[in-house]
Amino acid sequence: MLRSKSKPLSIRDRASAGVERAFQFLLGVIIVSVIYRYCWIDASDPFKCSALQNKGEWLDPGTKWNTWNAFKSWQPPGCMMHEYTKRDIQECFQKRRLVFIGDSTTRQIFWAVAKKMDQQKAQKEIEEMLDLDEKHTDLAFESDGIKVKFIWDPWLNSTALAEELKLFKAYSSAKSDELESAGLLLLGTPGLWYARHGQENYFKDFRDSIDAIIPYMDHLPENDTSLPVPMTLASRQESPNLLLMAPIQVPRYEALSPSRVETMTPEKIDQMNDFLQQASAHSRADIVWSYSLMTWDGDSPYEESGLHVVENVATAKAEVLLNLRCNADAALKGYPFDRTCCSNYTQPGGAQWMMILGGMLVLPAILFSRRRHVSQIGRFLPQSEILTAMTVFGLVVCYCFYTDRTQIFDKVHKKFEGSQFLAACGAATAVGALSIRRSKSPTASAKAPQDIEFLPREQTDEWKGWMQFIVLIYHYTHGSSNLGIYQIIRLLIAAYLFMTGYGHTMFFLKSEDYSFKRCAAVLIRLNLLSCVLPYMMRTNYLFYYFAPLVSFWFLVIYFTLKIGHSRNSNLIFLLGKILISVALTTAFTKIPGVLEFVGTVLHYTCAISWNISEWRFRSSLDLYIVYIGMILAALSLRSFRLESGSISPKSAIDLLIQLTIKFPLLFQAALIALALGLPPGMWGLLRKSHTKEDYNWWQPFISFIPILCYIVLRNFLRVFRSYHSTVFAWLGRCSLETYILQYHIWLAADTKGLLKLGLWDSRIETVVLTAVFFWVSWHTAEATHILTRWIVGETAGHAALVRKTSGEDDAVGQKNSPYLLPKVKAEEGASSSLSNGVRAAASNGRFEGVLGKLNHSLKLRVGLIMFVMWLGNVTYR
Repeated sequence: MLRSKSKPLSIRDRASAGVERAFQFLLGVIIVSVIYRYCWIDASDPFKCSALQNKGEWLDPGTKWNTWNAFKSWQPPGCMMHEYTKRDIQECFQKRRLVFIGDSTTRQIFWAVAKKMDQQKAQKEIEEMLDLDEKHTDLAFESDGIKVKFIWDPWLNSTALAEELKLFKAYSSAKSDELESAGLLLLGTPGLWYARHGQENYFKDFRDSIDAIIPYMDHLPENDTSLPVPMTLASRQESPNLLLMAPIQVPRYEALSPSRVETMTPEKIDQMNDFLQQASAHSRADIVWSYSLMTWDGDSPYEESGLHVVENVATAKAEVLLNLRCNADAALKGYPFDRTCCSNYTQPGGAQWMMILGGMLVLPAILFSRRRHVSQIGRFLPQSEILTAMTVFGLVVCYCFYTDRTQIFDKVHKKFEGSQFLAACGAATAVGALSIRRSKSPTASAKAPQDIEFLPREQTDEWKGWMQFIVLIYHYTHGSSNLGIYQIIRLLIAAYLFMTGYGHTMFFLKSEDYSFKRCAAVLIRLNLLSCVLPYMMRTNYLFYYFAPLVSFWFLVIYFTLKIGHSRNSNLIFLLGKILISVALTTAFTKIPGVLEFVGTVLHYTCAISWNISEWRFRSSLDLYIVYIGMILAALSLRSFRLESGSISPKSAIDLLIQLTIKFPLLFQAALIALALGLPPGMWGLLRKSHTKEDYNWWQPFISFIPILCYIVLRNFLRVFRSYHSTVFAWLGRCSLETYILQYHIWLAADTKGLLKLGLWDSRIETVVLTAVFFWVSWHTAEATHILTRWIVGETAGHAALVRKTSGEDDAVGQKNSPYLLPKVKAEEGASSSLSNGVRAAASNGRFEGVLGKLNHSLKLRVGLIMFVMWLGNVTYR
């Protein structure tokens, strides 16, 4: 996609081009498929209301011997339910009442909602009700102004029911008026009582009671509000009050008591449910048929009575009600957008429309004109490679929007299964093992600092790659629910930060390049994607957690080494600076009020609202591992220089390093013994941490142990150092992009769910979306590299070099004059400065002067980017 056409293609290039076309075709199939499903299959239910109301399946069905951890995840087709909390219920209903009318099966749902509001109070009132043996009575529950009422009416013919139906209106203001319509009214179908206590005319009596209620539930066209419910669930775009009916709870017949078995027969229940289905079809009344599917298969959803469901199933029924009632305007609450059932996303704002039009229309059109050699505009445009990178970047950002901010793609819940996690890790390991190749010997050049053998670039890329595989699998399989896997992932994140400290420190100490250009190049490379996505996705910068975290630590490393850098050759002085930096960073992170002050300043000056508590938690987890990387880099470089004789020992630390050089076998044996002995001891310590909170306390102090042990074991034999996995190294070179883009084009609902197409088998869709995800991430990494070089003033046309570099470790490269908009003389990539192009087309000296200053000043260009971002923050809606 970003390849020069100056030479004939080799066999390898032709194969790469074939693979490229295959991935483009695969992406086209995905886009056409989801558009077809959205515009035709889901045309009658664009907001997934009917899907939530009528369909679904358990992701975690249990057994009759174990239901405690089962029935916690109900999955409607193609959308995600939100687990409502007390605060969510308060925001949704304000002062409106929730009313449940029916028998004991409806009362279970009433208590499930009450427990969401106040678990202890609800449990206490349940025990009091059982002690008084007053089961057949009305109940009321109130918590912090929210009132929930249950009316005992198993026949659905009471005066209280009639009053509630007369009061009910779909749209009404939330006033403290006793005669106000209920915000949610659920009617339990009276079939069980007619089946058991009804006479020979039970079916006629049942039918008459339903016929009396249906007129209150019927729907008219959307523009007609003469009846209480003006539109169907499938077509609504806001959250009105809801009047719903639950179908007859089909019992577990073999568990019923003898008296119930005689009267509650399958024939009676099926006959009444069939009538209810016909009545709802003709009247379009809203009946929650998904309730029947919750107990359709198996005996485990039921309690011993065979009539009532277990607590988790009752909670799921309550969740369905709350999602039907409250999700429509949930998008207004901001990210994470994890309520995709019966919900519509907010319409794009001005900034989003500009990015959509620019990414999908303007940039592709300009690129097309550039490649067609339209001379009238070509001289004003950057090189074709730059425009291609811009177009790729813009299309990827738009792709993120359409996958995770529209209903075009399906979103489903995650489900953790240990076997799936292990199988995916095993498959990744196999692929990595099959791609093991001999590493190229490092070379030195006149322009680049000399490399050393310890932790070569290919090995660190491989390290990033296999860790990224595990992190991606962890997120996809919901591994965070498993404490052991969570601990492993925390160590992998720490390892990445260790490499950040080691890599940057090694570069700065070897090159002594503390220029603004180097700093800008690293920060732009790290943050280009994570700074653009918040404007498109309505998130914020800290949401893409890893880029801000690595950027923060880069700045810590940069200023720690830059201050007094002329004396960095003094190891004692350097280690002293690092210890001072440790103290200052700890104080900055830990002392209450410091981060809050920074957050307040950013809020009032830049309209930035960040979750300071979340940032303190994230940065504190790995507070010291970066410094371990810095110290190891300093000691490694010192050891290399002492061994080569370029410096002489000047301190006790130098003498100790010389001992390791003089007795290498003894030193290696000691390291190997420690590397093999320490991890089992650490594992024993971790087993004593029974919660994430316990482990998080230990993490900053122990994470360096397994990391250093891995380095020792990976490098103690030359044969280990001489080979690496090319697949893992490839992923390591685009690990930043895969980490960020997974939020929206592989996972869904801002990482809370999984992205699906909604057409084929789930496993096939996973394979297809995963392949496209990696392909898109790789091209985004290439595009970001090229755009970074263009912004900081590099000559474009170095795609081959781009493919060999990655992430935050890039050197800026040649120090030629920067070009704001380089002009192309020939398609091969020859370039000239912006000023030549401007002189050819513009006679306004002042305008030309401004562009000339931007052309020759990186600081001005960075300042302009910061100003545009500030303007976007203060005007964003």
